[in-house]
Amino acid sequence: MGENEPSAASAAQPDKKMAYHKVNADQRAQGHSPYLDNDELQATALDLEWDMEKELEEPGFDHFRLDSTAQHHLGNSQSPDLDLEPIQPSSSPKGRFQRLQEDPDYISHYTRQAPKSNRCSFFRILKVFCTALILFIFGIVIGYYARKKCPSPPTPQEPNNPQIYHEILKEIKAENIQRIYRDLLEFPRDGDDADLAVKIQRQWRSQGLEDVRLVNYSVLLDLPGPASNTVTLQHSGECFYPSGQQCSTDPRTLHSQDLQYSYAAYSAKGTLEAELVDVQYGTMEDLIRIQAITNVTKKIALLKLGQSPLLYKLSLLEDAGFGGVLVYTDPCDLPKTADLADKAFMVSLNSGGDPSTPGYASIDGSYRQHRLNLTTLLVQPISALLARKLVSLPEDTAQRDRCTPLHLPAAGKKTISLNIQSVTTYKTISNVIGYLKGAVFPDRYVIIGSHHSSLQGYGGQGWASSTAVITALLQGLMAEVRRGWRPDRTLLFCSWGGTALGNIGSYEWAEDLRSVLQRNAVAYISLHNPVTGNSTLRPVASPSLQQLAAESQSFNCVEKSRCPGSNVSSVQIQGDADYFINHLGVPATQFSYEDIRASENSSFFSEALFPVHATKTEELDPSFSLHETIAKLTGQVTLQIATDPVLPFNALDIALEVQNSLKGDEAGVPQLLAVASRLRDTAELFQSDEMRPANDPQERAPVRVRMLNDVLQGLEKSFLLQQAPPGLYRNILYRLDDRTSQFSVLLEALEHCKLHQSNETVQAALSGVLNSINSAQVYFKAGLDVFETALAGKK
Repeated sequence: MGENEPSAASAAQPDKKMAYHKVNADQRAQGHSPYLDNDELQATALDLEWDMEKELEEPGFDHFRLDSTAQHHLGNSQSPDLDLEPIQPSSSPKGRFQRLQEDPDYISHYTRQAPKSNRCSFFRILKVFCTALILFIFGIVIGYYARKKCPSPPTPQEPNNPQIYHEILKEIKAENIQRIYRDLLEFPRDGDDADLAVKIQRQWRSQGLEDVRLVNYSVLLDLPGPASNTVTLQHSGECFYPSGQQCSTDPRTLHSQDLQYSYAAYSAKGTLEAELVDVQYGTMEDLIRIQAITNVTKKIALLKLGQSPLLYKLSLLEDAGFGGVLVYTDPCDLPKTADLADKAFMVSLNSGGDPSTPGYASIDGSYRQHRLNLTTLLVQPISALLARKLVSLPEDTAQRDRCTPLHLPAAGKKTISLNIQSVTTYKTISNVIGYLKGAVFPDRYVIIGSHHSSLQGYGGQGWASSTAVITALLQGLMAEVRRGWRPDRTLLFCSWGGTALGNIGSYEWAEDLRSVLQRNAVAYISLHNPVTGNSTLRPVASPSLQQLAAESQSFNCVEKSRCPGSNVSSVQIQGDADYFINHLGVPATQFSYEDIRASENSSFFSEALFPVHATKTEELDPSFSLHETIAKLTGQVTLQIATDPVLPFNALDIALEVQNSLKGDEAGVPQLLAVASRLRDTAELFQSDEMRPANDPQERAPVRVRMLNDVLQGLEKSFLLQQAPPGLYRNILYRLDDRTSQFSVLLEALEHCKLHQSNETVQAALSGVLNSINSAQVYFKAGLDVFETALAGKK
């Protein structure tokens, strides 16, 4: 044994050297660890390998077997199973076992199991996979039952789908409008609109419109006094009520309500005794003629209603020095079907909104200007019957020839005493605002406006017709909403209060939300007094909506004979559209039935509110078919504006309207025509390059459509003047009436020049119109530049 030990030791030396180089080579060959290049770590690993080789070369290890049955009692009794894995060097996972396998004298009966780390990784992956699979299956089950219980979202309808329009409009029926109308008239009214507003709110909610709000404002109202106003003839001492009845008549035989409400709201109060001066229609020619023959200071003017706005004529009379005005309607100007000659009427001298908060909303904390009157004139409306008595027209002549124009004889001078007493007080008015949210553009508003304000029956039952039509339209829309449909843009249903006294409710609400409406309001659709006659359909629309209003007539006309291609015009209209047109520049439209006008002087008769019996509306439209036509025309226009991907506004029609309004020989027109021509060229380019491609569904990129709609939405805002004469629109796109085709501010400036022999007013008006047209041209051009930049960026 001793002899063999040196030889064994010497034989082991080459093996040790070989094992050392082998392990070292393997360690350097492994490039997966960045720490192998460190000298200290490599030295530590070599030392560990060297020690382990020594242990393995000790006696008795040459025939070492890893057999658990044979070595059951070997080693430590606390470790019956030998496990060599914990002593593997961290720097090399295989160095030690490579050395053993390369030893020719090593014979192993050991069958190694898979490493624990690999087994753990496998089971961990299996566990994660199973968990994910279970969660996936569980999610499918939950989604299945949730989809089964919840209704599926509505499928987007094809834009401009005539079938959708037909389904909505067929729900609008004359009998429904009549039922709503009669239900409104049966509601008791005590002079306060608040209860009626609550009723309308509940009615709209019952139709399914969930978001319906009641918006109240405390405003300054001018209401009738405790007794009627009177007119007394000085030479005879006869006293008359505004209707023409004598004051000595038994009050029980008179309609005290009619007597009280025959007044001019916001007129000056008091008593004035002065000479009566006939100024006819109060035009510039009339004033020039009168002032040439008499001094009009502090005298009382006898003024006919018509031809031009009442506020404008009153401003001329006030500037001329008059102290009072009696306003009446000439029988020759009244519609042949109207029997109003013996009736007085009510007018409002309020240009719009709460007089105590001009230009800002009447909210809590606002500064109040206690303005008892809006003019220095004592203004009183009288009947044509009283006007005859004042001009001493023989009674038999009046009966024989009713249409003899009234005028005061030049030889006869009459002095009268005018007594006016009305009361200004703060009261609450209520607006009803209902929201039907849009599905695509909820931040764009299409506003439909009616009114529920009246003064004890004055103005007829127009408020009931207006409210009945908008409620029937809402009813048709909500029937389709319940089937899953929604408009692309938000619809606002508005019933205004305080309309008769100067559109107060709409003004205050719009002033309150001015910043929002300037950005979001798309169009205003008016339902102010939809049926005042039964002779002819009268559509009015801003230039950008004229084409849409004309096309809508061909779709919905219940009685074709009543609306055969009515011409659409852009003229001033009465009602709550005023603020949206003149302060926000929002395109507007209105459909209504009227009587055929008796003369060209009949324009602006709608400023007068006559006391009309409750059955008058049903006499005009007994079947309510005219109401149905108005509701369907309004609905057709509303649906197209609210659902068309591209707003149905025509930019070129605006440019054409501007050019038509400049026809004439007035000074400065050549300069205006030049800028108007540039506007037309730019509008044509905009129409062809942007509007037509956008109407192709394949070209409707959402971003591009939104940009285009933003441009179309602001088309008319450039035409708002900073200031306009009283009664005239600030929006120069609207003419005074159908008789005129020129800009109203230019016509007024030319008339003003005749009276004051000054050219400054004309130059100022020309400058205002020129800048408006140029601003519109720049706006169109900027819109084109935006699209060109966007296309260049896309390329």
